[in-house]
Amino acid sequence: MKFRRVRVLLILAVLSFLLIHLHFLPCSNNAPMEEKSSPVHILILSSWRSGSSFTGQIFSQHPSVFYLMEPAWHVWVKMYQNTADVLHMAVRDLVRSVFLCDMSVFDAYMSSQKKKSDLFQWETSRALCSPPACDSFSRSDIITAGNCRTICGKYPFSKVEEACKTYSHVAIKEVRFFDLKVLYPLLTDPSLNLKIIHLVRDPRAVFRSRENTMTDLKRDSNIVVGSQRTKGEMGPYNTMQVICKSHVEIYKEGSFLKDRYLLVRYEDIVRDPLARAAEMYGFAELHFTPELQRWVHNITHGKGQGARAFDIGSRDALRVSQAWRKTLPFQKIEKVQNVCKDAMDLLGYRLIQSEEEQKNMSLDVLFAQN
Repeated sequence: MKFRRVRVLLILAVLSFLLIHLHFLPCSNNAPMEEKSSPVHILILSSWRSGSSFTGQIFSQHPSVFYLMEPAWHVWVKMYQNTADVLHMAVRDLVRSVFLCDMSVFDAYMSSQKKKSDLFQWETSRALCSPPACDSFSRSDIITAGNCRTICGKYPFSKVEEACKTYSHVAIKEVRFFDLKVLYPLLTDPSLNLKIIHLVRDPRAVFRSRENTMTDLKRDSNIVVGSQRTKGEMGPYNTMQVICKSHVEIYKEGSFLKDRYLLVRYEDIVRDPLARAAEMYGFAELHFTPELQRWVHNITHGKGQGARAFDIGSRDALRVSQAWRKTLPFQKIEKVQNVCKDAMDLLGYRLIQSEEEQKNMSLDVLFAQN
């Protein structure tokens, strides 16, 4: 009888221990997992000379974001003899790998001896200019490309992947997609939490800016429309026609994505930078810190002209964005409007009917359709 009582007590003691152990152990193991949410993936879709480098910087300077500027540049450089349509899938696969922080995808397009500084426009990424990619700055610093280029260029390429894996958001700015349907596999991929920001700009402003950077864009233009169609007087307009058509198609397809697609016009950003930045941050599930608010205000209210390709220094952003209205001849405005009419109508850009109207039209009238 005494032996049975001891056995019962031992069994109760063991059960009590197991209950206590099972009660507390899962809490301690699961708590960190519950706090860690899935990464957010942000694709800024745009075209050349549309304010996309600046918009990319709005995300790059955020301390929670790992950002790369146009990683598909490497695809187009390596496979320049192909058309944009043919390269779509290679670009998509590279973008997916970058979103997942798998940088081995660059092995197909870069030397086996590559360094971090071999990555296109790497210095525009604050994440590649701060730990663990570079130890000279803090992750919370606002870092200029010039400072980063001078100090952080000698780190190994492996630091790109190492850094990417430490961020809650991965953002890519890309100008080499012309059809949103190409991205459907990414939008339905369970390993991705993809949000698309579609950045557009007045085609007349894009055209004028492209004129100023024609040499820089020659190879890309050849891939977009073919080398024969970039020649002659109509060459620049042929390129604009393809770009404008792509914006129409992306906008129409994007409307079905609901809360995963956001259309943003560059002109709206420069007219009210803080409000538009707040809108994009909210869409991307990012906090708009006071330091970032000051940076956005200062970089859009400077005295720079923004003439150089990829220049993202401080400037009078509103005035620079509208410079085309005084410098682009009306004959060229008419031609751009002819090849981009559908895009302008759809995106809310008002057509100019005469030279006199061009001289006298105010900014508010230009956007009267909004």
